[in-house]
Amino acid sequence: MPPEAPRDCPLCPRLAEFRAANKRALPAYFNGAVPSFGTADAKLLIVGLAPGLHGANQTGRPFTGDYAGDLLYATLAAVGRLNGTYAARADDGMTLRDAMISNAVRCVPPQNKPETSEIKICNGFLAARIASLQNLRAIVALGTIAHNATLTALKLKKSAYKFGHGAVHPLDGFTLYDSYHCSRYNTNTGVLTPAMFRAVFDRVEADLA
Repeated sequence: MPPEAPRDCPLCPRLAEFRAANKRALPAYFNGAVPSFGTADAKLLIVGLAPGLHGANQTGRPFTGDYAGDLLYATLAAVGRLNGTYAARADDGMTLRDAMISNAVRCVPPQNKPETSEIKICNGFLAARIASLQNLRAIVALGTIAHNATLTALKLKKSAYKFGHGAVHPLDGFTLYDSYHCSRYNTNTGVLTPAMFRAVFDRVEADLA
């Protein structure tokens, strides 16, 4: 499979139907498989869950337009991974520095919950994206689904690499770092604080230095 799904990807019927419904209800939105965002020479890859309905599904750029993106891009700016200023729009001119952001599932799922079969089908795109990054040294998985999808893409046993916020898993050639997802739900409930999130990326930057 190629590293990116076509915008009108038909592989998951439920997601394709949901996209079509959103296109009718929200015609100004991107409403397609959201491509990865960043640089081809990335040393750092961030893997999220899936596009948010009113975030990446609206703007066509991962983590752009919703709270999760506000926290993620603010954190990346703080650790020096941003050029320009994030303004929650795909045309804000902001770019990443030696980094890329992708998702385990490229199309927005109903209620933000992809089915197991959809995660499996989309995993080929993630595997191809990881394989394309020749300078890759670190992957940050945002949440359990992203963690497991990354291990599947790398053909590694999940039982050997347990997810845990702040966990660090040395792999062959690079390192996998775990963080709770930067969703509003997780921050509102105290599962994740901005300081906890920042600490993960501080560790990554220290290791990459």
